[in-house]
Amino acid sequence: MSTQTKIRASRAPKATRAQNQRTSALTIGTSKGWTGGAITALILLALMWVLPILWGVTTSLKSEKDAAGPPLSAPSEGWTLDAYIQVLTKGEIPRWMFNSFFVAVAVTVLTVAISALAAYGFSRTEFRGRKWLFALTIASIMVPGQILIVPLFQQMNSMRLTDTFAGIILPQIVAPMMVFIMKNFFDTIPKELEEAARIDGAGRMRIFMTIIVPLSRPILMAVSIFVFIGAWNNFLWPFIVTNNPDLLTLPVGLATVKNAYGVQYAQSMASAILAALPLMVVFALFQRQIVKGFATSGMGGQ
Repeated sequence: MSTQTKIRASRAPKATRAQNQRTSALTIGTSKGWTGGAITALILLALMWVLPILWGVTTSLKSEKDAAGPPLSAPSEGWTLDAYIQVLTKGEIPRWMFNSFFVAVAVTVLTVAISALAAYGFSRTEFRGRKWLFALTIASIMVPGQILIVPLFQQMNSMRLTDTFAGIILPQIVAPMMVFIMKNFFDTIPKELEEAARIDGAGRMRIFMTIIVPLSRPILMAVSIFVFIGAWNNFLWPFIVTNNPDLLTLPVGLATVKNAYGVQYAQSMASAILAALPLMVVFALFQRQIVKGFATSGMGGQ
């Protein structure tokens, strides 16, 4: 061993230890700083989310007289469920909730079914113009939905679908973003599984139903929940396409109540809480599927 090699060998451990100490010091210092800042930011964000909800719940449990007072004041007449009773017994909330649930479920089922079939076609079949058609689908994501309101209404009117559930549901089942998400997921599923099934005599539809759909259950569940939430909260299109009081969805109906009865703070908050309650339940029940769906996307459902 040469003299220079001996010198480098003797210096290397000291340099490595010093470098490790500096790296450790920087890491510990950075970690503490980031941890404190992250905790503070999370607390502030949590307060920003929780305080409006608490304010809405407490206001809905006050009388109309107390609800019109300062928001942080204690109710002089005590806590009461009168606002919820008034909304559920004298209003049209149950009918509007049923309409919203029916529309949201129909939109979710049709959107997921059509988007999954379209995504499977883009992912697994070869036909002329496939790349251009998929590029056109992706480009349509950038078109704001508000621009299409007038032509959609004219089309629904020409088909005599205004003031019908079909007129509310059909324009909402076009979801190019869902096609894009599911197509990317289907691309990760090994093609060897389909080839083995094809050797056994399975057709396209059977392969889709028995192989693709079971493997894609997490992403299908996640997409279904997001479509359901979007359809439940949709206000603009149901507001434009229908004037029939029997077909009003919950967001449109709540706006009608506010206009008809003026400012009823307690009842308005009770209506808002009731409108958000189904979404909270759905998200609480399926939050694991949502996380799993997006966490496993890109890994073929594994």
